[in-house]
Amino acid sequence: MLSKRDWGKPPWRIDFRSKRRRQPPHVDVAIVGAGFSGLAAAAWLRRISPETSVAVLESRTVGAGSSGHTGGIALAETAAGDLPGLGDVLLGVKRNLRALRVACELALPGAYELSHRRGGTDSPICWVDSGELRVSGQVPGGTVNPGKLLSGLARAASRLGAQIVENSPVERINFARPVGLNVGGRELRAGRALVATNGMSLELSGLAGRAQPKFTLALATQPLAPEQLRALGLVSRKPFYTVDLPYLWGRLLRSNAVVFGSGLVHLEDWRELETLSIRRGDPAGLLSRLEERVRGLHPVLHGVKITHRWGGPMLIGEEWKPVFARHPNSEDVLVLGAYSGHGVALSVYLGCWAAEALAGRRDLPDWGGSVDPSAADV
Repeated sequence: MLSKRDWGKPPWRIDFRSKRRRQPPHVDVAIVGAGFSGLAAAAWLRRISPETSVAVLESRTVGAGSSGHTGGIALAETAAGDLPGLGDVLLGVKRNLRALRVACELALPGAYELSHRRGGTDSPICWVDSGELRVSGQVPGGTVNPGKLLSGLARAASRLGAQIVENSPVERINFARPVGLNVGGRELRAGRALVATNGMSLELSGLAGRAQPKFTLALATQPLAPEQLRALGLVSRKPFYTVDLPYLWGRLLRSNAVVFGSGLVHLEDWRELETLSIRRGDPAGLLSRLEERVRGLHPVLHGVKITHRWGGPMLIGEEWKPVFARHPNSEDVLVLGAYSGHGVALSVYLGCWAAEALAGRRDLPDWGGSVDPSAADV
């Protein structure tokens, strides 16, 4: 039985639910995790290889993990920068979503980098935050509506013939040929598999002890008037993040509400996420401090109503690099995740790349991301 968690409610809605179905006994490709990565891989694989049978196994519902609780900021590179062979992430995502007919309010006006020390005198943003906080640079980037992105990817995958089986947690993987995925005592056999659970189920992915699970917090304000946005310096609608500490990130929603995020809850084990609540302990304290900090940024925000408070998991990889590799226990199993806070665009982009690798049409990158075989559940 799945434990009850209370991560709060973000300001978007996932309006996809799969048809109730039994898990199939055998598929060509099994994908574990119905977040951005898993759904993009399923949809893209069926698009480029319609003869390949695909099943997506999700422990709860579509987007119940990191993807449904992100802030929706799309950035062009990994947290470790532009890795060899990465390519143009934003252009790739734009093309992939267009090909899959996914409408998710993707906007790419660029992103502001903010600094407490190096901001320019002509900065459109001038906030009070441990001193003055100003724009120090701009990078490629933008925003998406995470709910629409998840719903659109799930609908695309279903439309193209992938099976999405919700409420089906994978308990164990047998790394034989074919690969065996145990769900509730029943085994699904697959020729190949992709584990795309990011910060959850680290024993399945082999990332336990090799990447650090964290929990980050965010809030959203009431919609602001145009003159308030001008005063805040946000009329360009560019998302923002600080390049120094104390860390802060944010973006505008289509409604003109502003999202702000900051703070990390440190976890000893990813299973702590299953009982974590934003209403008590460290998450509650961090949210309270974030709200106080936001209200002090600018007079416009002093009395603003906070409409949503939430948090979500993330996974930080070694040297901030994503893991995109074959599982050491099986050449037939890929592992994808550990985006270190850069997962919105990157997860869709690499999910499509993973589909091409599963179809034998593209090699995996060599980024030094490793999976520990001793951490894997066999």
